[in-house]
Amino acid sequence: MADGTEPSVAPYFAEVADGPAAAQWIAAADGVRLRAVHWDAAAPRGTVLILTGRTEYAEKYGRVAGDLVARGYGCATLDWRGQGLSHRGHDDAMRGHVDRFSEYQDDLDAFLTHAQSLGLPRPYHMLAHSMGGCIGLRALIRGVGFDSACFTAPMWGVLMRPTLRVAAWGLSSASRLVGLSHLPSPGRSATLEEAAEAAEANMLTRDQESFDWVRRQVALHPELGLAAPSLHWLHEALRETWTLSRLPSPALTCLTLLGTEEWVVDSARIRQRMARWPGAAFEMIEGGRHELLIEDAETRGARIDRIANHFG
Repeated sequence: MADGTEPSVAPYFAEVADGPAAAQWIAAADGVRLRAVHWDAAAPRGTVLILTGRTEYAEKYGRVAGDLVARGYGCATLDWRGQGLSHRGHDDAMRGHVDRFSEYQDDLDAFLTHAQSLGLPRPYHMLAHSMGGCIGLRALIRGVGFDSACFTAPMWGVLMRPTLRVAAWGLSSASRLVGLSHLPSPGRSATLEEAAEAAEANMLTRDQESFDWVRRQVALHPELGLAAPSLHWLHEALRETWTLSRLPSPALTCLTLLGTEEWVVDSARIRQRMARWPGAAFEMIEGGRHELLIEDAETRGARIDRIANHFG
C-alpha cells in the first residue's frame, strides 16, 4: 500500500467469473483504494497485465485469464478508480467519473508496483481494451516498463458524429465553468436499468451466451456496474485522446486488433495511429464487434492464440 502497510484481501466473485482468483486492496499515490486481482500460474512465459475498459471489472476477464493461464501466462488486472470495486469518488456511485485522466496513470503505477511486490514473473505483457488502450498508450509513451503490448479496440478516439463532437467539446467545457460537469453525458445511460435496456441492442459481441454471462455478473453483483460517464469524464477523455493523437508512437512491439463492426470507439483514429507505428501489426477482425475477447470459447480461443503468439 502507499502508506507502507501490507495489501489486504479484497472480495472477488468467483462464482460469476468462472473460476477463482486472488484479490487485494492496494492504494494509488493519492491514497485512492483500488482492487487488484491476479490469477496464479507457473507462468513460464511471463505475466499479462490486463488494462480494462470503462465500466469493466476483474470478473469480466475470468474466462480470458483462464485461457491465458492455460497457455503459460500469469494474469493480473485492476479495477480503475471510479469503477468495479475500487473507490468511487462521484456522489452518484453509478456515474463514471475521474477528476483528471492522469489519475489513471497513478492507478497503473500502483498496479505495476503491486505486481512486482508479488513477484509476478516477467516479462510483462500489456493487454489493453477500449479505455484501457488509451491509458496503456499513455503509459507506453511515458516509458512504463512493459515488454510488449496488445490492444483490442483501443479508445484512441471517442466515436461521435462530427457535429456531435463539436457540441460535446462545447458542452463538456461549458459545464465545468457553470458547475454542472457532474451531470451525465448526453446520449448515455444514466442508470443501470437504462444501461441494461440499451444493451439489448448488443453492439459488443456476437455470442449471446457470453453477452448474457456478463449481464448476469452485474445483475447478481450490481456494485460492479457502472452507467453513464459524467460530462467532466467526457471532457477529460476528449482532451486526452486528442493530445495522444498528436504524439509519436512508442518504440515497442505492438499488435492491435479491431473489428469490422466497431461502433464504440473511433476506428479512424486507430487506423491513423497504426499507420505511423513502425513495426507494429494491425489486424482487422471480420465481423468482430467491440468486445473481441467476450465471445464463444472457440472464437475467443483463436484470438487468444494470436495474442499469445505475439507475446511469445
